[in-house]
Amino acid sequence: MPRTPQQATADNRPAPDAVGSKAGPTSFFALRRNFLLGTLSASVAAGVPGAASARQLATPPTAEGNRTMSNIVTKDGTTIYYKDWGKGPVVTFSHGWPLNSDAWDGQLLFLAQNGYRVIAHDRRGHGRSSQPATGNDMDGYADDLAALIEALDLNDITMVGHSTGGGEVARYIGRHGTGRVAKAVLIGAVPPIMLKTDNNPEGLPIDVFDGLRTSLVADRPAFYQDFAKAFYGANRPGNTVSQATLDQFWLWSMQAGLLNAFECIKAFSETDFTEDLRKFDVPTLLMHGEDDQIVPIDDSARKAVKLIPNARELYYPAAPHGLTTTHRDQVNADLLSFIKG
Repeated sequence: MPRTPQQATADNRPAPDAVGSKAGPTSFFALRRNFLLGTLSASVAAGVPGAASARQLATPPTAEGNRTMSNIVTKDGTTIYYKDWGKGPVVTFSHGWPLNSDAWDGQLLFLAQNGYRVIAHDRRGHGRSSQPATGNDMDGYADDLAALIEALDLNDITMVGHSTGGGEVARYIGRHGTGRVAKAVLIGAVPPIMLKTDNNPEGLPIDVFDGLRTSLVADRPAFYQDFAKAFYGANRPGNTVSQATLDQFWLWSMQAGLLNAFECIKAFSETDFTEDLRKFDVPTLLMHGEDDQIVPIDDSARKAVKLIPNARELYYPAAPHGLTTTHRDQVNADLLSFIKG
């Protein structure tokens, strides 16, 4: 079982009598900590600029849209973490469940190196964002994205969403329009609706999503380990997915709050994005793995393309849900071609 950074720190915490002894690495870290604390205290006492900077870093944002380092605060007080790399035309990224913005690093680095400003945030309840008890639905997610876009005053954006993030992009356009949007890309995305209903008889039965909820609550660490295998197609013969990739997925997933991850299942499975998709009036690309075991292509992309005017389709034979990792180079090249075109 992989360990979280918090667990690793706890395992290596020095005993009270280790400070100043010859106990090895723990002594070094304890002494280093004391040195840094002493330096900070001296700076505060002397009133040097470094002390003011330290106080600023320790002060959380308090008003909607305020920026402190890489965070904004939404109107309901939720802190949203984001990363902002590079310069040039803007591309935003919305991640899948139950991950965070780090899942996009392979695309962020590539596009930043190719002349783009790339911005990805951790959805509320996930990663480094706060874990509120409310707003864990598609309207809330879309409004958080809108708050980030407005706080950074972004325009002519190419919006990219994977899986649940694709639903977030769709709901953003449905609620906030395309005034700031130039293009949209939905990758392995959940729209138009995953759940089987009278209007969507080909969808997945509610029992599937109830099973996800039951497994999540019963043994969250074990559930995420198993889910990672289907996510990346590691359960398919001949796959080349490394154990490190599966461990990384587990680590990202464990950073999501249990309540938030639980409620997000309803958000990504039961939300009907049909009317949102009909409001798309910008060039749109649908990218999807044909062996997606999480969001079956026939129930999502092949239906969504019929609802989005003039949408383009790009399907990857034998590719899994997590194709942004397993087929990173191909996805990156196709993404860049679409953005530049």
